Amino acid sequence: MQAWHRRAGLLLAALAPLALLVPHVASAAPPWPEAKPIIYVVPFTPGGSTDIVGRTLANKLQESLKQSVVVENRPGQAGGIGAAYVAKAAPDGYTLFGGTISTHAINASLYPNLSYDPVKDFEPVALVARLPNVLIVNSQLGVNSVAELLALLRSDASRRVFASSGAGTSAHLAGEMFADLAGVKLMHVPYKGTPPALTDVAAGQVPFMFDQVSAALPLVKSGKLKLLAVTSAKRMELLPELPTMIESGVPGFEMSSWQAVYAPRGTPKPIVQRLNAEIVKALRQQDVQARLGGQLGMEIVGSTPEELRVHMAGEILRWAELVRKSGATAQ
Repeated sequence: MQAWHRRAGLLLAALAPLALLVPHVASAAPPWPEAKPIIYVVPFTPGGSTDIVGRTLANKLQESLKQSVVVENRPGQAGGIGAAYVAKAAPDGYTLFGGTISTHAINASLYPNLSYDPVKDFEPVALVARLPNVLIVNSQLGVNSVAELLALLRSDASRRVFASSGAGTSAHLAGEMFADLAGVKLMHVPYKGTPPALTDVAAGQVPFMFDQVSAALPLVKSGKLKLLAVTSAKRMELLPELPTMIESGVPGFEMSSWQAVYAPRGTPKPIVQRLNAEIVKALRQQDVQARLGGQLGMEIVGSTPEELRVHMAGEILRWAELVRKSGATAQ
């Protein structure tokens, strides 16, 4: 009996080190991205350009990474609510963010108490595309050019009002830039998204606004809205007959919104590099170029993470200066 106890004791002693290893083996996480679905946060409502970009990329990433990529809309505060959420997410590669000129440039100076830091809280992944706005007017306004609109604004103070899809959006800052460069004091009327703003411009409640062409085209085709100019430095391939704001007599007026992908700060570099490679590959595919470029009028980019970082730094400085000069607020 004593011999049996001694043998049992020796066996337990031999097995003890192996028992210590078992928890480590059981807790070893599967390699990214096998553990769980990836969440792609879109900080605006469904149907807009950021949402379309997000869903297009999510579908492509799902194919290439062999993992579910779920789009989650978290709108509010010109994208700030969604940005703040992602800034606090685990930096494990399972949360991505559809960033824009609003979330990662304009908001930095427009909101004095921003709940996230666009530079310190995120890892740049890729600049996806640039997208200009267009100057949109009510068809019954009686103007056919930017020069005619300016003449009307200077002669009729009641018309010095513009709508936007929300405070802090590129549409808002385009209006502020127009006021600054044209030397006309304008009142800003922010809406909760593009559709209600376009509806009121089409109904004549507000005379004009800036926004992306894809949202306005159905109402342009129905005759309720009219396009006067595009805000980019060169004309759009989608609408080559539409002049630029510079060509229309507003020197220095050049701006384009942009779409980008970010991850929470601290996301491992190999994951960021893999995501960048897959996104750039997706942007080269014909169906993606047809969707984003041909239908929405975007200029597809597909940058490196470092190129996005440099681009964002310049944009933050640029829009801070306009916010300061114009006195624009988030109200």
